[in-house]
Amino acid sequence: MKQTPITKPQVKSKTSIKKAKSIDYSDIPAITPELFAKAVLKKGGVIVKQPKHAISLRVEPEVLEWFKAGGDGYQKHMNAVLEAYVKVQKGTK
Repeated sequence: MKQTPITKPQVKSKTSIKKAKSIDYSDIPAITPELFAKAVLKKGGVIVKQPKHAISLRVEPEVLEWFKAGGDGYQKHMNAVLEAYVKVQKGTK
């Protein structure tokens, strides 16, 4: 059986594995559920919000026309209005 020669990327990864095994992780605090709940997901240094849910929503034609007249991003504007409404409602309870 013919053996395939090891490539440079494979050698680097094996070296990295050896280095990683020699790292002392004992001073890293344990991740508790409370700490994990406070975690913030970032991508490229930017905080990533939870993905939005796609829904089907029936609105009056006049409402849709008004938001669409505002140009591109009308769905984001509709979401912003709904978010503001929720904040006001939570503040009154």
